[in-house]
Amino acid sequence: MTTPRRPADRTGAPRTLAEELRGRPDDALAALLVARPDLLNPVPGDLTQLATRAGTRASVVRALERLDRFALQAAEALAVAPDPCPYATLDALLSGDEAADPRVSRELPRALGTLRDQALVWGGEDRLRLVRTARELLAPSAAHPSPTGLGPSVAEATAGMSPGRVQQIIAAAGLPATHDPVTAVDALTELFEDRTRMAALLAGAPADATAVLGKLLWGPPYGTVTADPAPHLRWLLDRGLLLSAGPGNVVLPREVALHLRAGRAHRSPEPVAPELAPVTGHAERTVDAAAAGQAFTALATVEELLKEWETGGPLVLRAGGLSIRDLKRTAAVLDTPEQTAAFWVELAYAAGLLSSDGEVDERYAPTPAYDDWLKLPAERRWAGLATAWLAATRAAGLVGGRDAKARTLAALGPDLDRGPAPEVRHRVLALLAALPPGAAVSPDTLLARLHWERPPRVTTGAEEDLRTRLARWTLTEAELLGVVNRGAVSAHGRALLPPVDEAHAVWRPPTDPELGAAGVRAAALLAPLLPEPLDHILLQADLTAVAPGPLVRPLAQTLGVLADIESKGGATVYRFTPASVRRALDAGRTADDLKAFLTAHSRTPVPQPLAYLVDDVARRHGHLRVGAASSYLRCDDEAALAEILADRRSAPLRLRRLAPTVLAAQAAPDALLAGLRDMGYAPAAESAEGDVLIARADAHRTPPRTAPAPVPEGPPAPDATLLGAAVRAIRAGDMAATAERKPLPDSAPGRLPRTTSADTLAAVQAAVLTGTPVWIGYVNAEGAASQRVIAPVRVEGGFVTAYDHTADEIRTYPLHRITGVAELADDPA
Repeated sequence: MTTPRRPADRTGAPRTLAEELRGRPDDALAALLVARPDLLNPVPGDLTQLATRAGTRASVVRALERLDRFALQAAEALAVAPDPCPYATLDALLSGDEAADPRVSRELPRALGTLRDQALVWGGEDRLRLVRTARELLAPSAAHPSPTGLGPSVAEATAGMSPGRVQQIIAAAGLPATHDPVTAVDALTELFEDRTRMAALLAGAPADATAVLGKLLWGPPYGTVTADPAPHLRWLLDRGLLLSAGPGNVVLPREVALHLRAGRAHRSPEPVAPELAPVTGHAERTVDAAAAGQAFTALATVEELLKEWETGGPLVLRAGGLSIRDLKRTAAVLDTPEQTAAFWVELAYAAGLLSSDGEVDERYAPTPAYDDWLKLPAERRWAGLATAWLAATRAAGLVGGRDAKARTLAALGPDLDRGPAPEVRHRVLALLAALPPGAAVSPDTLLARLHWERPPRVTTGAEEDLRTRLARWTLTEAELLGVVNRGAVSAHGRALLPPVDEAHAVWRPPTDPELGAAGVRAAALLAPLLPEPLDHILLQADLTAVAPGPLVRPLAQTLGVLADIESKGGATVYRFTPASVRRALDAGRTADDLKAFLTAHSRTPVPQPLAYLVDDVARRHGHLRVGAASSYLRCDDEAALAEILADRRSAPLRLRRLAPTVLAAQAAPDALLAGLRDMGYAPAAESAEGDVLIARADAHRTPPRTAPAPVPEGPPAPDATLLGAAVRAIRAGDMAATAERKPLPDSAPGRLPRTTSADTLAAVQAAVLTGTPVWIGYVNAEGAASQRVIAPVRVEGGFVTAYDHTADEIRTYPLHRITGVAELADDPA
């Protein structure tokens, strides 16, 4: 929604901000509420309340933080300008006497229009006024120096100075004596503002004095002096070019600094945004293909993470989140740095695929949504991850850092939400998407543009501000996710972006259907670029198998049980070991099943060493049987049992013979199985009926969980319905508050009308007969009082039915809740 600019010069300029807002059209008022949604909570009763709320400190601070650099510079210049300030004076403060940069004058109307739209500036072009709270925040003071580097004015700096001292200063400056200190200060101010006389005064300054002024010129304007200043400092102090700012402190007056700066309030005005240049070009097809490959790797990584956690996820810390030890273990499993592992964990959590199970010993595990996610095509699975990442307010880059209480921030912990994260992600990608396909710029160039659009807060520490860190993390995470490659946005990454309001450079949160449509578009563009899953492997004589690409899911799952992954990359290498073959046999496969599986899916013959390995492990598998007594061990081969009893490594199991083919153990069955396997045997567990138990790990799932809801920064942007209703309510309340009314003897000015029940009934009945609107005071069921202008239609049964302009509809009011009725002097319609 665009806001029409106010005319450059108007007669009858508003005297207050409320009058300025009253003159705006409805679409401009709605634009203000969109830009500053905090003004809507709750909906103001009238325009006076809206103007008052727009001037509160918290709201003004939030509005100033959303200005671009030049609009903020214009506000800073107004804070040090006379109040009110003519447009020409503001232009001179930003352009300087020389007007070296024509872009400043060209862009100033836009910056001033932005300040008007945000209700930070009001008044005619000849009487511009900055909202008082904004002036207090931006004006220079000893405790809070101005961003311009300017100090207090001569009048402010001499406020506590004795009249005799003021007379000494103007005498040393060559000015005649005056009868009072006020005119003396005015004369000194006029001298400092006169370019010609100031040049003549400074021409006689010692060289060291000029050097001192140069050091204070661009701020900070404060310095220290000793009790016995040097001659060049004494020369400046005598003439008021430096004024006392307390014991041992001096300040450079604002008028002197502006003269030395040639009238400029800022050293480097920045009227236009930095260009995204130089640009590095890449082949569009190469960028898309490489990004698609990374997208496929992202899917495999998330799937590997959740597969690892579905059989025994890590415990949840008492304070919430993942322990450092579990994060390191997860990073080792995924073969990534810990910070990258934290990103994958947070991504799965944001997508609703991972959560805590809520048990007594609470653990993290995949959610039921993970099973549905696995059934989707690869491109749809990626789109779900990417859209969840874009909308998430959790910042994985914070993991490992410290909070305000110096506590370590843990992955999946409760303190990782940062409201600006989605907006920063969208803006970073939108700027990259504005470049030609395949084009990229350096991170520093991108950050310079972001800093112009939203200047960072000034921090005293070495750490970057939050938005800068979020932007850097966005670039890294987008590369990991396959949205960006080589610094350029991929085609499927562009499709994910919602619309951006370029006029205000503010990201507007999309509705769910828009976000879903964007995900569908991105998936459609990604699908042709993803590699086709393979249904074959290449067996090699060194007991390895090579998967030359991604495998179809059934093949990958079975091969993952039968062999261990040795290396990943474009091709995955699997290694067959006795333990991995035994794992497959424990899962219920036979030797013939395994060899048939390998024969069916290998493009090369099954090597003889691999066939021998399968047969050898299968021959020994189940030769020993372990059951529960505490536990027992039985075998038809008495010699094998005797060998185990004689082996010193079996001592911890505390075995004893019950029968020629049965040994009893004090250890539990699972401990007995593990001990015998460590000794080199291949035992099998059996049931109470003597059947072999299939050892298959149970896949644990949490109860149904929803994805974590984003935690926005401040109130959400209002939708069109709320905006329309709010504007109507404010207009109606303003009409009720400003409508001319006939005076009532029992009602003080500015208060709700007070009439008796009989008078109230008679007034509304008369209004029904004459069809004229009336002004009423009304108290609702919650006790909130308001004033309204209504057009009564019917009165019966103790209720009055009337058209209410606030709700823009017919409503019914109990007569006993109407405090009083007053006639309008003129028809407000």
